[in-house]
Amino acid sequence: MKIHIDIDCFFASAARIVDPSLENKAMAIGGRSDTKIFSREAKKQTVNFENSGSFVPTFYKAYEKSDDDINAFKDADGRIRGILTTSSYEARKYGIKTAMSIKEALELCPHLIIKAPNMSLYQKLSHELHQFLCARIPLIEQASIDEFYGDVSGWIEDEDVPQFIDNLRHEIKKVLKLPVSIGASKTRYIAKLATTYAKPFGCKIIREHEFDAFINPILVGNFAGIGKSMKSKLASVHIHTLGELRQRRGTVESWGPYAKDLYNRVSGLSDAPIKTTHTRKSIGISRTIDPLHDRVELKRRVHVLARHLSYAILKLNVIPTVFHLGISYEMNQKSHKNISLAEVFTEKKFDSLCMQLFNEADTQKRLHVIRLSITCSSFTRDSKKELSLLNFYDDQKMKKLTSSSQELREKYGIDVLKWGSELY
Repeated sequence: MKIHIDIDCFFASAARIVDPSLENKAMAIGGRSDTKIFSREAKKQTVNFENSGSFVPTFYKAYEKSDDDINAFKDADGRIRGILTTSSYEARKYGIKTAMSIKEALELCPHLIIKAPNMSLYQKLSHELHQFLCARIPLIEQASIDEFYGDVSGWIEDEDVPQFIDNLRHEIKKVLKLPVSIGASKTRYIAKLATTYAKPFGCKIIREHEFDAFINPILVGNFAGIGKSMKSKLASVHIHTLGELRQRRGTVESWGPYAKDLYNRVSGLSDAPIKTTHTRKSIGISRTIDPLHDRVELKRRVHVLARHLSYAILKLNVIPTVFHLGISYEMNQKSHKNISLAEVFTEKKFDSLCMQLFNEADTQKRLHVIRLSITCSSFTRDSKKELSLLNFYDDQKMKKLTSSSQELREKYGIDVLKWGSELY
């Protein structure tokens, strides 16, 4: 049997471990795109490779106690900016939701306590929980910073699973002070769905004879893997619940391989193995900014993003061969540019490549830019591309310089060395 473990309101629960006075209070964790990365002054930037996903950036500013109040979300004009990354169940009673603006949340609940994110703490607690689970369950997969899958088949008899997961959640709360909810079923997909209905701090097991009664009434949007696009497509043929989806197998499967696999997952007919390790397929960096038209400043910010991403790529010790730069403008306009390049990776070459991509992608020069993103993928370990020998000798010399720069940044921080183009 598969189990799914999810930390309840993780970021909020972590804050309560540090400050128990927050227990039973309406509180939330704020989040704001770290635009201080573009400051010309040195910052405490931290890089994270262990976890990713919603509200878990690869690069983030190290937590400082001075950040830990509402002032951390005020801009130079005193306006409250940012969104909520999570909120306590006490706060949700007021209609507060994840991704809601902090300003709107305070209008709904004026006494809401807002705390700044502390990514280092979240990574520490997540790692401790992973180690804890690995000592108790043979196969554990970490799906995200606050989400785990386990396979207890052959380890725990099916009839003993309810008691096992109930004991597990109480042990986690006692030892790590983290409240978790746990779902169990014959497939990981249904176990994850069960967890949703176990919250908060509960357990739910779906046995085969309970499957139809549990699954059929659930709205399609509550099933992981059914996003807005698929939900809309299902609604267009009058499918609104998982039960209705299961009754329309022919219709759903006619939409292609993904829809066919989705039908099997919903019906409990397909599963995926527990993966104890994950291989990173790509890495990127992005920032949402106040509307900005100055192209000189925008190019400076591309240099800054490229430097940070280069640091991460070198730290991962990979060679990407596909590069993507995206620009989001005001008025909901977007543009992007891709390029494939199989050559030795150096910071200087990457910086020049990012500038080239920006110049080609910036097709709406009359509009203000509100977001910049750079992504690198198709690492040589995962592709059949061979590195070009063109300029190989010069690249090797530049790689030595890049390695020296990397060593200095590892020791003194990402901002210890900057490109001159970042300073104008």
